[in-house]
Amino acid sequence: MSVEPAREFVDAHVLVYALDRTAAGKQTAARALLERLWDSGTGCLSVQVLQEFYVTTTRRLPRPVAIEEAAERVREFALWRTFAPTAGDVLEAIALQQQAKINFWDAMIVHAAAELGCSTLWSEDLNASQVLRGVVVRNPFAPGVAR
Repeated sequence: MSVEPAREFVDAHVLVYALDRTAAGKQTAARALLERLWDSGTGCLSVQVLQEFYVTTTRRLPRPVAIEEAAERVREFALWRTFAPTAGDVLEAIALQQQAKINFWDAMIVHAAAELGCSTLWSEDLNASQVLRGVVVRNPFAPGVAR
């Protein structure tokens, strides 16, 4: 009997830094993590992450990515396990926001990771080592973090 490797959820900033040519250190770390997740087949994300990635890379980077390139990256990442929230998920995130004292959008990310059965959430927006809904937050850009 084979055991499926642990799933890992990636926040939008990780995807963005993989394309951001102005953030060399973070770009290297993001690319290494994403490459490992592609190779292992354990990468997960949500529709929210894809939306944030698209808007950020095409409008907010110092050197924006062409719409066509960003759309192609969205197509590629859509091959990962992807969480598509319902109205009930919004209510669950609201409850998590109140319970954990985090902002709503971060609560949606944590909820998505938990719903996909992820053991790890890669994000620089939450406190590293924090455990929320059974998901451990890890910052892929922190010094000494194994990606």
